[in-house]
Amino acid sequence: MDDDRATVRLVDRLLADAVRRRASGIHLQPEADRIRVRLRIDGLLREAEAPPAALHGRIAARIKLLAGMDVAEQRLPQDGRLEARDGDGHRVQFRVASCPGVHGEKLVLRLIEQDAPTTLEALGLPDPARQALEAALDRPDGLILVTGPAGSGKTATLHAALRRLNTPERNICAVEDPVELDTPGVTHVAVNRRAGIDFARALRAFLRQDPDVIMVGEIRDAETAAIAVKAAQTGHLVLSTLHTRSAPGAVERLAQMGLPGHDLASSLSLVVAQRLVRRLCPTCRDATSSPVQPAAAEPPGDYARRGCPQCQGGYCGRRGVFQVMPLTRTVADAVLAGASAREIETRARADGIPDLHDAGWPLVEAGETSATELRRVTHEADSWPA
Repeated sequence: MDDDRATVRLVDRLLADAVRRRASGIHLQPEADRIRVRLRIDGLLREAEAPPAALHGRIAARIKLLAGMDVAEQRLPQDGRLEARDGDGHRVQFRVASCPGVHGEKLVLRLIEQDAPTTLEALGLPDPARQALEAALDRPDGLILVTGPAGSGKTATLHAALRRLNTPERNICAVEDPVELDTPGVTHVAVNRRAGIDFARALRAFLRQDPDVIMVGEIRDAETAAIAVKAAQTGHLVLSTLHTRSAPGAVERLAQMGLPGHDLASSLSLVVAQRLVRRLCPTCRDATSSPVQPAAAEPPGDYARRGCPQCQGGYCGRRGVFQVMPLTRTVADAVLAGASAREIETRARADGIPDLHDAGWPLVEAGETSATELRRVTHEADSWPA
């Protein structure tokens, strides 16, 4: 009984501490002689105080119970969702994923952001990029894609777009895995593979519901991609995400799924690639010197990081960096010709569309982030050497 009470207190304290430290995720990883606990803060994992190794089984069982998972099943991966209260009594929600390992189940809890930006203005898009996105959203049809790695804020961008579109005149249907943000007025469907509901099946069902706008949480396979493209060609506005490193890479990825260039050129309206960069701490940032030398093609930055009790090594919080690529005539011609991502990138640059690094450099000049941080986050998006 004492161990049970201690387990409840440990789990409650772990969740509250993660929220207090602004963590977006909790990683509980059992090892041979300890439990390794790490918190993902501003995109990077940080070590946290570990509970006694002997309590790992009880802690895992407690978390799985709260998340509605099968406590007895330890051989297969599971997913769940739990709700708790932080130190101030506010409701917080986590997505929970378990994975069996050699030393026991690893658990990852990802915080469902309840205070995510709710408008396009709040996302921090530069004016030209926001206006291009709004123009695409104002169209009655077409496919809008948001790309980037996991944890780059794609869901927040999609839901901000949905809120802009959410009027009584529109029928909006959305399918996600899982549903993270419940927007009133939108029909939300959660993927349920046990019941046979995946993205493709939900999409086909939506098309019989007389929709104006369709949101697909992620395009993962050729079937879903083909249905989304056909929907965009037949009078529906379709929003979705794709895991690619850049906006031109999204076109190449769809082509690799077997979609012909003429379908992509006629359906794609706009592609957004995004990342989250850490903000320089406004309390301790230094406006008088720079600890790093800018790259040859970059002007020097004005601000540097120091570090104080209010931040993590000079950074506090994150904000978005966006590459917004409308399908201009030049880009559409390249897509129609089956051009590679590199060729599309060249065409986009010629039309004045910056890559992720160039799009984020004004944040360095404004002291929002550092040149080092921008290069760290956007380096993988550069598919080809300069």
